[in-house]
Amino acid sequence: MSDAILKLAQQRGQEQFLPYAGAVTPEEAHMLLQNHPEIRLVDVRTHAERDWVGRVQINAEQHLAVQWSLYPEGAANPNFVQELNACIPDKSTLILFLCRSGVRSRHGAKLATENGYGQCYDILQGFEGDKDEAGHRKSKGGWCYAGLPWLGA
Repeated sequence: MSDAILKLAQQRGQEQFLPYAGAVTPEEAHMLLQNHPEIRLVDVRTHAERDWVGRVQINAEQHLAVQWSLYPEGAANPNFVQELNACIPDKSTLILFLCRSGVRSRHGAKLATENGYGQCYDILQGFEGDKDEAGHRKSKGGWCYAGLPWLGA
């Protein structure tokens, strides 16, 4: 099953001309993480987002945090690559990148790939998904909406 998921993720990557290995749905990401303890999920949201909004509930060794931007100013994290290297020194590790809605995670996957990581995947829709008609998240796509395990703030 995992091979089929990765093949589909890579196909999405090719079809969308992604500058990294591919993209997985939240459900596919969860299945990969459950079946492969060597896979790492890098949550690129700010520490504040994880603390106030919630975080995925998976094996602690698999769940890493490397902020793409810094809170509260929103400036880009100038140490992103160095922090990623410190967390994941083996550049052959399969990495799933997660953010709120799937934007910053794409940037993280791209930058990691540019810095020698060969198996970078974006988690589509992110943790909270897109906004609904009322402007709220967690009700239209994403990890939470899919009913996958997460810890609230």
